[in-house]
Amino acid sequence: MFQRLTPMVKNLLIITVAAYFIPSLLGMKNINLFLGLWHLESPNFYPYQLFTYMFAHGGFMHILFNMMGLMFLGPLLEQFWGPKKFLTFYLITGIGAGLFYEGVKYSQTIPMKNKMEAYAMNPNPDDFAVFVSKYSPQYYDQVYDFIQYFNKNEHDKTAQAQSISYLNDIYSHEINVPMVGASGAIYGILMAFGMLFPNTQLMLLFPPIPIKAKYLVVILGGMAIYSEFGHRSGDNVAHLAHLGGMVFAFIMIKLWSRQRNNFY
Repeated sequence: MFQRLTPMVKNLLIITVAAYFIPSLLGMKNINLFLGLWHLESPNFYPYQLFTYMFAHGGFMHILFNMMGLMFLGPLLEQFWGPKKFLTFYLITGIGAGLFYEGVKYSQTIPMKNKMEAYAMNPNPDDFAVFVSKYSPQYYDQVYDFIQYFNKNEHDKTAQAQSISYLNDIYSHEINVPMVGASGAIYGILMAFGMLFPNTQLMLLFPPIPIKAKYLVVILGGMAIYSEFGHRSGDNVAHLAHLGGMVFAFIMIKLWSRQRNNFY
């Protein structure tokens, strides 16, 4: 059951919903390309995106579930901390989730970039097939015929150049998909709720069963880790941001708990 909306939760809700619907009404279909958080290596990356990405969403269901989480859990935390502290927590966990996402993605794509650059010095069928299989298995079927041709014509300069172009496309796709959504901050709120009110019963939507907050935190955190490191082809959910929001929330709660004068 939803708590009565508190002032800061209401303001965040209004701003986020406005950022989703107003651009659509004005015909600004590419607003997420401006607000979304791009990879550090992308020419589209700007530091302000670490803040703005939280107020952009990829679809109605995306914003609906995020705002339901804010409305369901946010009011009690705002009553507990006060509006300013709640806003500070929300923004820091959201920005922290973005930083966590960028850091891990950067560490993942740098080896990819290095291998791509090394490959360009010595293009060959075997290394091409290994690269595609490792970094873009869903792309493998699309270039299967080319791989067969390249295997039979290893010294074909045109095929070598084409293979380099394919690898550039894979890398470009990896760094040029912006992340959007308040999920990092919402998962931060969930972590805080689970730490501060661990035995509070929450009602799941699917399935509609009660569960203690501390168990829900463990389940969703585990799902974020599994989903990211067992990444499935076609899965565009930024699980790293979910995990990052929870990590930053955990750190903040621990730090604030040591400052008893400021914690309550």
